[in-house]
Amino acid sequence: MRKVLVMGGIGVGTSLGFIGLLVVGTYSAAAGIGSTGSTVALAKGAVPAAYQATVQKWGNLCPALNPALLAAQLYQESGWNPTAKSPANAQGMAQFIPGTWATHGVDGNGDGKKDIWDPADAIPSAASYDCELAKYVKNVPGDQSDNMLAAYNAGSYAVIQHGGVPPYRETQNYVKVIRTLEKSFARPVNGVAPSQQAAAAIYYAQQKLGTPYLWGGTGTAGQGGRFDCSGLTQAAYRSVGITLPRVANDQYNAGEHPSRDQLLPGDLVFFSNDLSNSRAIHHVGLYVGGGYMIDAPYTGSVIRFDKIDSPDYFGATRVTQDGAKSLPKNPSKA
Repeated sequence: MRKVLVMGGIGVGTSLGFIGLLVVGTYSAAAGIGSTGSTVALAKGAVPAAYQATVQKWGNLCPALNPALLAAQLYQESGWNPTAKSPANAQGMAQFIPGTWATHGVDGNGDGKKDIWDPADAIPSAASYDCELAKYVKNVPGDQSDNMLAAYNAGSYAVIQHGGVPPYRETQNYVKVIRTLEKSFARPVNGVAPSQQAAAAIYYAQQKLGTPYLWGGTGTAGQGGRFDCSGLTQAAYRSVGITLPRVANDQYNAGEHPSRDQLLPGDLVFFSNDLSNSRAIHHVGLYVGGGYMIDAPYTGSVIRFDKIDSPDYFGATRVTQDGAKSLPKNPSKA
């Protein structure tokens, strides 16, 4: 965990008024912020650095696809794990069944072989297969990208037969999850809509100020109500009905990513050992405004206010209910 300076002169007793002023002032300043427009630029570090160039290149293969959509699909399929293998024998980062790979795998890196386990082949193959499916369903009514994803899940015949996304719960959920995740991988071009649950999440964290840090702590009675950094942010959003993943680098994908000058109270702020890779995130806090967060910093410290501006500041996430629900249940730590 990171070591940063505690905010001098502000105790728990005076913090309530401090937070109230920040929340009101920051929301007032952001009243004109709206939802994001469409974009194909990837959010900072959302794709691991080793795969970013490949996703950016192949994500523009056809009009129905974009880099953020391809990234969301790969993350949902494998959590960026190139050695992933499902009980149904889906293999590699793109989770191809061997029979499908035999007919649709491509030699993406031009080394003369198609390797299902090699991301340099798996990522281009996922894009190529998506675009092939998009061609099959191009005349079907509805959103072209939705129909492409539905064809990936249920088959192109089902999409054609039903005139769009089939009425299958699994397929409809697959499309919704990936289109939601797409927002967390895309770089916003306008503002990012404020979170309606943010103030209550901050209120929860305020009540924990002064609580001793505990590595692995999630606030249970057996742990004496203590937290580590991601345990605190998880609990703060659980208090408003949003379930976040347990660790910080997975929490990063729970919504869109406002820039530093767009931060609002309630945003999660992240810190990383590698500023080009969200998988290297090692710390998270809950932004309260004015350049400060509430966080659980490290062993021997207490939950407190800290400045967010430091050399390892990575970025932020505006948590949404749909964003949190779209995350894989057991995302890879690859």
